[in-house]
Amino acid sequence: MSPSRLPGSREREWDNGSNASSPASVPEYTGPRLYKEPSAKSNKFIIHNALSHCCLAGKVNEPQKNRILEEIEKSKANHFLILFRDSSCQFRALYTLSAETEELSRLAGYGPRTVTPAMVEGIYKYNSDRKRFTQIPAKTMSMSVDAFTIQGHLWQSKKPTTPKKGSSTPK
Repeated sequence: MSPSRLPGSREREWDNGSNASSPASVPEYTGPRLYKEPSAKSNKFIIHNALSHCCLAGKVNEPQKNRILEEIEKSKANHFLILFRDSSCQFRALYTLSAETEELSRLAGYGPRTVTPAMVEGIYKYNSDRKRFTQIPAKTMSMSVDAFTIQGHLWQSKKPTTPKKGSSTPK
């Protein structure tokens, strides 16, 4: 045992100029690359799963789900976002995110044609294990966001109904 490794020795391995862990003695790593450069990552499959298992699950929603999934396949966008009516996560529309302008453009469904960051109220991430959305405490749109809600006053209220011609009040 070398003096540097004796229990009573105060000199440490890195102090004595040991070559044990120098770059020349460590073989070059040839395994899989663990770090990947950030790319224009797409959340297409996450949104596909969210629509199929959470937002538009079931036989009754199948026509709408298929229409939306068709629009996703036709689109050249990388990042898609779901618009919810409110915190109950009721599907309303599908949007694409423009990374340059941070503006959302409606691809399919019901909602404003474009959404600016100022209009966004809540931001959600899809948890594929639990097959549900969870609200995240963020204020800005990013590539990790999967859904959002807009402020309540931006939803158009139902138009007032006018009485039918045949049902007038008696004279």
